[in-house]
Parts: sequence; structure tokens; C-alpha cells
Amino acid sequence: MEKIKTENKNIRKKGTVVSLEKGKLPPQAIDLEEAVLGAMMIDKEAIDMVIDILHAKVFYKEQHTLIYNAMFDLFKKSLPTDLLMVSEQMRKEGTLDAIGGDYYLINLTQKVASSAHVEHHARIVLEKYIKRVLIGISTEIIEESYDDTADVFDVLDGAETKLFEIAQGNLKKGSVDAQTLVSQAISKIEEIGKQEGMSGVASGFTKIDEITSGWQASDLVIIAARPGMGKTAFVMSMAKNMAIQFDIPVAIFSLEMSSVQLITRMISSETGLRSEKLRKGDLQPHEWEQLSVKVKNLTKAPIFIDDTPSLSIFDLRAKARRLVSKHGVKVIIIDYLQLMTASVNTKSGNREQEISTISRGLKALAKELSVPVITLSQLSRAVETRGGVKRPLLSDLRESGAIEQDADIVSFIYRPEYYQLEDWDDADRTPCKGEAEFIFAKHRNGSLGSVRLKFTAELAEFSDLEQDFTTSFSSKMNHENLIPDSAKNTNPSEAFNEGGVPF
Repeated sequence: MEKIKTENKNIRKKGTVVSLEKGKLPPQAIDLEEAVLGAMMIDKEAIDMVIDILHAKVFYKEQHTLIYNAMFDLFKKSLPTDLLMVSEQMRKEGTLDAIGGDYYLINLTQKVASSAHVEHHARIVLEKYIKRVLIGISTEIIEESYDDTADVFDVLDGAETKLFEIAQGNLKKGSVDAQTLVSQAISKIEEIGKQEGMSGVASGFTKIDEITSGWQASDLVIIAARPGMGKTAFVMSMAKNMAIQFDIPVAIFSLEMSSVQLITRMISSETGLRSEKLRKGDLQPHEWEQLSVKVKNLTKAPIFIDDTPSLSIFDLRAKARRLVSKHGVKVIIIDYLQLMTASVNTKSGNREQEISTISRGLKALAKELSVPVITLSQLSRAVETRGGVKRPLLSDLRESGAIEQDADIVSFIYRPEYYQLEDWDDADRTPCKGEAEFIFAKHRNGSLGSVRLKFTAELAEFSDLEQDFTTSFSSKMNHENLIPDSAKNTNPSEAFNEGGVPF
């Protein structure tokens, strides 16, 4: 009893309440929050310096959140954010009394003399907020980790997703009002106009880029073909174009070929030396010189190749996030979809459901990272058994209709020469030797059509044709087997479903 009395006596010596010096408070910087808000009211340039750094949720004190919201509303209307305007705005919103009235606002402006260090102060406020968010995420991870019913890989993926959002400054946001979205859309349209219509990532193929305006951020692009048509050659040619011509960082996930095999293909295409010569090392002295000179561009190209076999959608997300964060990757290429697995611990199950899961995961990845995800896909053998022209159909996509549903663009590569044909099935019977057709069978945000490309087999390279052989489905694409008999000889618009996709 005497011991307890002594302890209570020691506590009372420190004050009227129990000492909190060993307790923990959430990270905060109330004084700097006050300094930032005060500076924003006394200097109109201060808000321009911090508006891209701060948002309402970063403030620890609720009163400061209300004040910032009022300032932001004034800023959106291009109105001053001085003391009188903020007071009036908060009075209209009915939040002035909640902060303590005009007295609290006046007190904020008296705490600072200028906005000299407002940007530095704002970044410290943001850092405190990020720490609070990290604490919250860590708490959730701990709770989920103790939950035996939770899948460990789902917990890990969720944790990485949340941490990635913080690292990118893209913390979960709520809904956005129409006024803000319209403003953003107009700004983007103006920016596209300055880029002469190229709003996405250029492929390096002129006519393809005219149809797509470049591969668009957040789009899932499926490029499908039968084996031997040149799917890998096409995306490798495209990756080379992007990285060397436009200096666009590209990530390639190859589940079929090794990274050395892929880069050898690129070397062949860039140097003009045949692949078999490079594989055998059978080069003449002048070819060695040609190799050493022309390969320099490729060595500097921002291309990142990962040849992990049987890659799961979980591992892909983790790797892709790191590449986007560390190297600023602008486009992701996957070769190919059917070699992926839905999860790292997949043993067996319905393959169609697994492909559906992978397809949805790829679309979610494209949206999360805001980059185009270009994925190669196999076609079923139905193409080979079809009589007449063996041009692919959407129904030929292998193993799952979800691929067609999730994709923003579904395209096919078709080479008549592969089937020992000597000319195209057009009215002029144009020779098809060394040529390929890139078909847009589904294009969610654009037109359908077909583009002919040059294919150099010995270099495994696709390139632009000198002549223009671009066609549209609405005019010249009524080829045999591309549109079913029931749709032929009808109004062209009747040959398409509501999404603009041919039946």
C-alpha cells in the first residue's frame, strides 16, 4: 500500500494528469499546418506553390481541413484566397462557426510574416500525413496476417498495392465532380492537338497509329494469331520502334522465349543481319563491324525484358509496378497470355475460368498503372480447319470469351503467304509475298479497320509498307469468312453489334 501511494505521489508531481511522454500520438505538425494556411491567406502566390502538394485529407486538424476546402473552392473559381474571401466562403458553406469563427482565421494570418518557406512547410505536412497512412496500412496488414482464413498472397498483393499508391502519390480518391473532369478533358484535348493527334504511345507503324492515335493509357490490347504468323516478331519490332525512335521505356514479359533470344531478334532487326548468322556467329569482318556500329542504338534503348516462365498475374503486377516506379515504363508487353497462371499456387481447375481471371487482372493492371498493356494471345485451331480464306474471327480467341470482353482492342495478324497463297483476296489480286495484315476486330474507342505491313522473315521484322493499304470494315472489309454470310449483302451498319464489333 505504501508503494502505491509513493507512485501516485510521483505521478502528481508531474502535473494534474498522468504523464504522456511515453505514449504515442499520430505523426502531425499542427504549427506547420497553421503556417501554411496563414501564408495562403496573406500571399496569393502561396496557393500556387502548394496546391499540387496538398489536399484536404493531409491536415491532421479538422478545422484546417475545412479551411483548406474553402480555399480550394475559391481557387477553382479563380477568386482570391485572402482572409475576407475565405471567411465569406466558409460563412456560405456553414463551416465558419465550426472552426471558431473569424477569430481563428485572423489568428492564422498573424502566425506568419511571409510565404517564404511555404512549399517546404507543405511538404513536411504531407510527410506527416503519409506516415499516418502508413501506420493505418500497417495495422490492417497486421490484422489480416493474424487472420488464418485470409489468403497470404491476397494479403501480400493488397499490401503492395496500397504501398505502391502511396509511392506514386495516388492515394485512393473519391468521386470527382463534372466541372473538374471537363476541365481535365479540355486540357488533354489541347495537349493532343499540340501533338498532332497522337494522344497515346506511338507504335512506330504509321497507319496503325492513325487508327489508334497511339496505344492509349489504361487500355488492354490483345494481339492474336496462329503460331508462325509473327506475333512475337511484331511486338519486338514495335518495342524497338518505341524505345529507339521515341525513347519510350518498354517492359517485355516473355513466357515463351528467353531474354537473350528476344534481344538477338532485335539485334537482327536493327543491324540487318540474318538471325541464323547471329545464332551461329558466322559473320564476315565487315558484318562484325556492321554489328558493332548499328547495335549502339539498341544498347542505349530503355527496354526491360523479364523471361520468368509460368508467370502469375500476381507476380506480373508486382514486377510491373516496380518497373513503372523505378524506370518510368510507359507500355507493358506480355508474350503470351495462355502461358500465364492465375496465381502462384494454382494447381488445377477450370482453365477457362483461370484465363478469365488473368484477363480481368491484366485490364485492372492497365488501369492501375495507367499504361497500355499489350498482350499476345493464341487462336484456336478452328482457323486452320476453316475453308477458303483463313482470316481470324473474334470467335477464334482461345479458351475464353472473357478476353474479348475485357480487351479495349482485339487485333489479329494474318499472313496469306503462311498458307502458300500468292496474292491477297482483294479485287486486284495484289501479291502477298512478304506482307501481313494487321486487323482491328474490336476497337472500343475507335474505328475498325485493317492495315497491311511489310514482313521480312529473315530478320523477323515488321515495318510500314511504302503503299497505303489501309481499309475500313465499313467499306472494303467484307472479305470471305471475316463477316458471316448472314451479314453479307446488307447495310454495313447491320453487320456490327452494339459495341461496333463485327459478328
